[in-house]
Amino acid sequence: MIATIESVSLLDETDQLASMVLHSELYERYISCREAVASNKAAQILIGQFQAVREKYNEVQRFGRYHPDYKSVIRQMMDTKRTVDMNPLIAAYKNAEKELNDLLGQVSLQFACAVSQSIKVPTGDPFFDRACSSGCGGGGKCKCHV
Repeated sequence: MIATIESVSLLDETDQLASMVLHSELYERYISCREAVASNKAAQILIGQFQAVREKYNEVQRFGRYHPDYKSVIRQMMDTKRTVDMNPLIAAYKNAEKELNDLLGQVSLQFACAVSQSIKVPTGDPFFDRACSSGCGGGGKCKCHV
């Protein structure tokens, strides 16, 4: 690839955008919440318990409801997940992670719309994936208005 002024300029602008995301309040909150969870012994114990139950759950899922411990492991998994989700540090971390993911989805949507109006942008939720236009994203193949 031959470096042109345009490609070098584009790389500089992407570096600036990455720097803006890395210095944003959302990213700083995400990092502080992640560090708070990593340094909290109670949260780490809960995560360890969840991972242990998750291993049992995966084993039970291989056999489905025919596994002898199916109901007890499913119940234990739900209880453990509820306990983990109710921890305030973990809840704050998940919330910060979702907000950062939403920001990155918005940036991706802006890029996609700058390239083409028919690009679909995966947002992580298949029910809310967005396209730049109201069309199907197939270039008008379905006869919708693009």
